[in-house]
Amino acid sequence: MKKITITTEFSVYESKEQLPSEIKNLMEMAIEIRKKAYAPYSKFRVGAAILLDNGKIVLGSNQENAAYPSGLCAERVAIFQAGAIYPDAKIVKLAISATADEKPVTSPIPPCGACRQSIAEYEFKQNTPIEIFFMGESGEIYKSDSLTNLLPLVFDKNFL
Repeated sequence: MKKITITTEFSVYESKEQLPSEIKNLMEMAIEIRKKAYAPYSKFRVGAAILLDNGKIVLGSNQENAAYPSGLCAERVAIFQAGAIYPDAKIVKLAISATADEKPVTSPIPPCGACRQSIAEYEFKQNTPIEIFFMGESGEIYKSDSLTNLLPLVFDKNFL
């Protein structure tokens, strides 16, 4: 038997004010769209803003359903919309912000596992990394240079 070590690296910004202006704008859009989330069950609202290589910005918020598996996270709403409207564009950056109705969220909230897998699919499809910035409603913002930092042993089409 042998052991392997997998390490990841993130950049940490103390607040939105430390972000580069382009990213700060993208994060502000994620914050605004999270206010439109349909989250009557979890009361946890997430917004996502995607910057494409054609300069377009695509937004998404989580959309819940009484049949829980039928809902969709903000990241996948935005990614699938980008893929449908701009199928040839590459996703360059993704900003995510989350908040809860019943308690403050001050820790960075990363994408869930299903969203990580969906982001991975687009990184493979476009053959370029996607920068991911994520935060709670306030506080630190984490930046990952690629989805592989969040999902290092990714499942992709090469296994099929």
